[in-house]
Amino acid sequence: MKEQQLLKKIQQEMIDEQKHRIPIAQGLPLTTDEPQVLPKPQVKENTKPLNFKLHTESRSAERAKFDHLMEAKIYYLMQQRLEEERLWKIKEEEEIKRLRKQMIPYAQLMPFFDRPFVPKKSSKSLTIPKEPKFHSYPHHIKCLS
Repeated sequence: MKEQQLLKKIQQEMIDEQKHRIPIAQGLPLTTDEPQVLPKPQVKENTKPLNFKLHTESRSAERAKFDHLMEAKIYYLMQQRLEEERLWKIKEEEEIKRLRKQMIPYAQLMPFFDRPFVPKKSSKSLTIPKEPKFHSYPHHIKCLS
């Protein structure tokens, strides 16, 4: 009895596996039984290109103009800097010439030994210093004792 039940169970499992192996296809919808032919779209005419103007020529002309202006500006700045350097060199050379003229040693006059210099006593009173105060204060004396 148990064997028969076991055999039935095994057979049932095999039948289930076979059923699962067979794919169940769904039928086509009713509208696709006959293929639907779509109408072809109308053929459009070829488009004709409009007259167009590229901006490359105008931009290249503007760029050339800008480059020319930049070159002129750089040239002007360079000329200005060279002029400043030239003026600075001239000024420096004049300064060197002036300093060299000052460095020429000139003979000094001989002092007169027949009437020697004798300093005279001043008529002003002596200066009384306020600082430093060398006298000790009484409270310092208390701290020391």
